[in-house]
Amino acid sequence: MKKMIAYCGLNCEKCDAYLATINDDQKLREKTAKLWAQLNDVPILPEHINCQGCRADGIKTVFCDNICDIRQCALKKGVVTCGDCSDLERCSTAGKILENDPSALENLKGQGKICKGE
Repeated sequence: MKKMIAYCGLNCEKCDAYLATINDDQKLREKTAKLWAQLNDVPILPEHINCQGCRADGIKTVFCDNICDIRQCALKKGVVTCGDCSDLERCSTAGKILENDPSALENLKGQGKICKGE
């Protein structure tokens, strides 16, 4: 797979959970669990940090698999990424990701998706 772009446009290949999984890096799992627990104010343990990509077959973090509103919405709508969704411009959930990480929109465009209004 050339690039693993998540439904929201984030690049899974740059995600610490993905990197810890493919490199079996326990120290990165511990660091990521600690950071994510602090950022989300929830208990996250190193054993929770295992993911092979949002859209890829295989294991995912609990958040990505079950809690991520963007992933659940994309699966329900049957779109490949948010770039395929006609509601992208009005979507407050995806908008938060795109606002915090502008590269996500570029990733969506790079997947050959054309965002409405672009």
